[in-house]
Amino acid sequence: MQAFAFLLRRLNGELNHVTHEFARRQGLHPTDAQALAAILDGEGPGHEPLTPGALSRRLNLTSGAVTAVVDRLERVGHIRRSRDVADRRVVHLHFAERALPVAAEFFRPLAQRTGNVCSRFDEDELRTVARFLGALVDELTDMRTDGGESAPPGRPPV
Repeated sequence: MQAFAFLLRRLNGELNHVTHEFARRQGLHPTDAQALAAILDGEGPGHEPLTPGALSRRLNLTSGAVTAVVDRLERVGHIRRSRDVADRRVVHLHFAERALPVAAEFFRPLAQRTGNVCSRFDEDELRTVARFLGALVDELTDMRTDGGESAPPGRPPV
């Protein structure tokens, strides 16, 4: 399974290159691009828009760092903030409509190449891959939220 672990690291590295290139072309910090992706994912089916606190936890950033990221993204028109209708103290983060064409244009080649790869597999194989990736995301999220990623070996998380 060493080859499998190697390929996962390569995939992670290549996706990081894509994120960094998008950030560079938009004049953003890579963390800003990660925040944009998280905000967009929060608007997907079955999800609720992210709050700054949820974004902070997702990206493992301090509240001050998240405020700076959100301010930068709002200033350049990539996101907008809205107040919760039930509790006006709660702020939701949304991908701005005018930012969608920018993201779509940049990520279209990635989507096309992903589609090309998917076309080489049948539905059952793709369901297996999706199940694996979902389980891996869940495990990594649990590790991050349990504090396990920052604890040195042999020492409990702080």
